[in-house]
Amino acid sequence: MTSARRFGDAGQAFPIYITVVGGLLFLAFVYLAVGQAAANRNGAQTAADAAALAAALDTRDKLTDEWVENVLDPTKWQDIFNGEVEVFGGCERANQLAAQNDATVTGCAGPGGFPPGYEVTVRTTESVGDSLVPGTEDTYSEASATAVIDRLCEFELPGEDAGDDMLPELTCEDGISWPLDPDNLDDLPGPEDLFDVHLADGQANDE
Repeated sequence: MTSARRFGDAGQAFPIYITVVGGLLFLAFVYLAVGQAAANRNGAQTAADAAALAAALDTRDKLTDEWVENVLDPTKWQDIFNGEVEVFGGCERANQLAAQNDATVTGCAGPGGFPPGYEVTVRTTESVGDSLVPGTEDTYSEASATAVIDRLCEFELPGEDAGDDMLPELTCEDGISWPLDPDNLDDLPGPEDLFDVHLADGQANDE
């Protein structure tokens, strides 16, 4: 009697065991799908960050070139340091960096106001992939990022009694000063001395 009851209990437990194992396997596949989606979103955000930074760095370099070209005309410096000159063309670099990170730029704009910069939106070129979760094979991740360009230097225009050939001194971050001699312009600050480029908040999602 006891032996028969033991085998009967085992027979009843076996379907429960199969159900539990099947449920655990299903949860494992669901978690795998969630992990795939998270990895896809992370990839999209990485691509958006890289694209926005590339666009801003490209414009930072162009702003520096513009300043060097007009270094003898300090009246133009403020517009250059404020990004109020027509040198915004960094979206091409954004496209290149997004492609290198398996994404496509779906939006790129230089936000108005100060500080200048770029807001870039990208979409992954690969979907989340096949899984037990319906629709993931047609789900792509989108992300956006904004990179801004901050000036690092200030200056004061010479007074009216100053000579026409006198240039302002640049006072930059960390107390660094750049006295400028119009007769010796071999040692000028570089892009990283004049401007800082950094990311603002970004956001990723699936569609």
